[in-house]
Amino acid sequence: MNRAQRMSNRVSQMPKSAIHEMTRLSQQIEDVAFLSWAKPTSGAPMHIGKAAIEAINKGVVDGYSVSLGLVELRQEIVKKLKRDNNIDTNISQVIVSVGAIEGLAAAVMACIDPGDEVILPSPTYSTHVNQVVLASGKPVFVPTIEEQGFILDIEAIKKAVTAKTKAIMYCSPSNPTGAVFSEEQLRQIAEIALEHDLMVITDEAYEYFTYDGHRHFSIGSIPEMQKNVVSCFTFTKTYAMTGWRIGYLHAHEEVIPQINKAHIPFAICTPVISQYAALGALKGPQDCVKNFREKYLRARNLMCERLNKLSHIFEYQKPGGSYLMFPKIILKQGEDSKAFCEKLLREAKVSTTPGNDFGPTGQGHLRLSFCVSEDMINKAFDRMDEYFK
Repeated sequence: MNRAQRMSNRVSQMPKSAIHEMTRLSQQIEDVAFLSWAKPTSGAPMHIGKAAIEAINKGVVDGYSVSLGLVELRQEIVKKLKRDNNIDTNISQVIVSVGAIEGLAAAVMACIDPGDEVILPSPTYSTHVNQVVLASGKPVFVPTIEEQGFILDIEAIKKAVTAKTKAIMYCSPSNPTGAVFSEEQLRQIAEIALEHDLMVITDEAYEYFTYDGHRHFSIGSIPEMQKNVVSCFTFTKTYAMTGWRIGYLHAHEEVIPQINKAHIPFAICTPVISQYAALGALKGPQDCVKNFREKYLRARNLMCERLNKLSHIFEYQKPGGSYLMFPKIILKQGEDSKAFCEKLLREAKVSTTPGNDFGPTGQGHLRLSFCVSEDMINKAFDRMDEYFK
């Protein structure tokens, strides 16, 4: 057996993450204008760090918590789910996870058997695809309707359901497109799930960042869907806490023990210091979330203004949410996204993320992040203006 054969086909056949690969390549170039990573540059509010420091001083962060998470934190999460998501629940239906990502991974492992099919709207977040692959499931991509703002194609989703379909998995507001799936469409997804007894696994990381009258809707708030939904949320995006790696999920009390079986070997528990920081986030002032939203809205509008001046290079759908957008490359029809982004990095010192990492309909696009400073956005577009002359 050679070295390559000792590695699992599941992992060895997975492509490298384009997001992290662009970060690696960017580190080899000086003075890069960085638009490729969905990492807020503003930092977490001070009261969150203060809560963590207080927990350290009390000596309560050095041991494990229970695997589900601190009781007091889950109690605050229950209040938040009722207030902001219209989900009535209790602490037995909540798991605190290592970011939304680990909660999503645990949910997929708990729900998917080898060969099961999982429907994902395309473009979709690349990590969701890899989570299905790691569970030995089969991703089934259903294209969204780009010209209508990347909305769901409900009829196509209905046709994609087979005897092997086990779940539908989506992110709203979307990574990478910024599309906000409407309540009407998500209720139609619920009807499909109930008709075929499918699980719905949601990534609601950008729930607070919606614009232009779009409203976030949690499919887990539909009473009939209680046993068919795993809803995943995060502190990392809401409070700019990406480095703290903390999120949580909600599911029916019959489902939670099964997800916890996967959560324990993945994480044992979420870092306790991060749990106390998250507790401080929920119990502290919430005007920081509103301020983040207003900042991202200004940055989105600026990025749209700059893209309008490059209309011979890109066309785009204005994102209704998140802090990401997904322009189409029209300069050279059919050009590989990866090659385009790597060339843009080398020759213009602008880091973006190739769209082919986000499902089959992502090819020919690139993902741009506007959670950076307005100065960084202007710097990147000044360079692109010059480059594309």
